[in-house]
Amino acid sequence: MDNIEKLADIVKNSRNIVFFGGAGVSTESGIPDFRSVDGLYNQQWDYPPETILSHTFFVHKTEEFYRFYRAKMLCLDAKPNAAHLKLAQLEEQGKLSAVVTQNIDGLHQAAGSKRVYELHGSVLRNYCSKCGKFHDVEYIINSQGIPKCECGGIVKPDVVLYEESLNDDTVNGAVSSIAAADTLIIGGTSLNVYPAAGLIRYFRGNNLVIINMAPTQMDKQADLLICDRIGEVFSRI
Repeated sequence: MDNIEKLADIVKNSRNIVFFGGAGVSTESGIPDFRSVDGLYNQQWDYPPETILSHTFFVHKTEEFYRFYRAKMLCLDAKPNAAHLKLAQLEEQGKLSAVVTQNIDGLHQAAGSKRVYELHGSVLRNYCSKCGKFHDVEYIINSQGIPKCECGGIVKPDVVLYEESLNDDTVNGAVSSIAAADTLIIGGTSLNVYPAAGLIRYFRGNNLVIINMAPTQMDKQADLLICDRIGEVFSRI
């Protein structure tokens, strides 16, 4: 039995699957991982991405933040890939109870997933920092410089920046789902981003599956380890 058959067997015999995913799920939809800095990067920006995507930078260099954000973080033409679609199908079949994602692109919901815990927020939601009014992503795209609300307040993406805390309700929902799962599938993440990666320690189920191109710190604990692209794997089960 090869690894794909083993995964299919685990899925078949599971009653409560939770999926925990990272950037590798989205890269197959054409969304670049912002940590993989391209050759043009240093010609356009004077700071590393982690610096630009920090709370401090947003507050003190807001216009430069938005120049990067519009160029690098808004990939609205991207479509769900085989991984997103399979997860939505498993949820519809009653096999999968939740998706816990570090991604901010909304592709899981676009594929049809209903219970998605977005640990780092979403680029599709934006709020006025003064009056709290909601603004959609088109509002950001169509604005110039620093996007302002009608009240004059600065509009901020509903994205968890470096130095900011995760949303308590989102974390609690994710932890409860992971703790109740009999199978946890981790895909497209190296498990290096904390505190998000720390949530998997709450898993007490039978099957820990890791699907990732590169090694992770949890590989030795995995019941099934597949070194491949997540969309490719999911398209075959």
